[in-house]
Amino acid sequence: MKETMTIALPKGRLLAPAIRLFERCGMKHRGLKTDTRSLVFESPGQDWRFVIMRDRDVPTYVEYGAADMGIVGKDVLLEEDRDVYEPLDLKFGDCRLVLAQPNGLGKSRRFRSLSSKTRVATKYPKITERYFSEKGLPVEIIKLYGSIEIAPWAGLAEQIVDLIATGRTLRENRLSVVETIAESTARLIVNRASLKLKYQQVTELIHRLREKTEATR
Repeated sequence: MKETMTIALPKGRLLAPAIRLFERCGMKHRGLKTDTRSLVFESPGQDWRFVIMRDRDVPTYVEYGAADMGIVGKDVLLEEDRDVYEPLDLKFGDCRLVLAQPNGLGKSRRFRSLSSKTRVATKYPKITERYFSEKGLPVEIIKLYGSIEIAPWAGLAEQIVDLIATGRTLRENRLSVVETIAESTARLIVNRASLKLKYQQVTELIHRLREKTEATR
């Protein structure tokens, strides 16, 4: 008898397409919906279960083996920097992680001189620090958990690093993209021990997910 595989799914924008992808693979659960309050979905007679959690917790659950595999955005993987196997780009949830600032500052105002620090507000402090460090520019990072676009107009920061899809929120808040730091799509991640201990189950599911992903391209 096969062991049960636990699959972690992220709350938010990636949940609905993730559910649809697994349904196309024949892994359906009547209660698994985007508006549910339940977090754990057992499937009697099946060798899998789904758990829903905050997106930034998915890599942690997978790294420590509390989940055998999960779906999460590349932006989260870059920020969390967890030791997980990443076998598949699922090709949905396309976004960009960008550096942005108020309109009208011009190219000459993009960065301050090396002698002064730029204040940058973001939910991605590790990515932001790496980005500015690679450019050799000093930066003061202000970590926020939401409403990043307000920071420049409130005088909290001069620039922001945030995730965008269409860029509409930036435009509505009179902000412009300075540079794209990273592209982000949904990724399948796998616990390294599970890949060895549940090799057949894990590789079979990766194969099915790859087939369905490529079929929609």
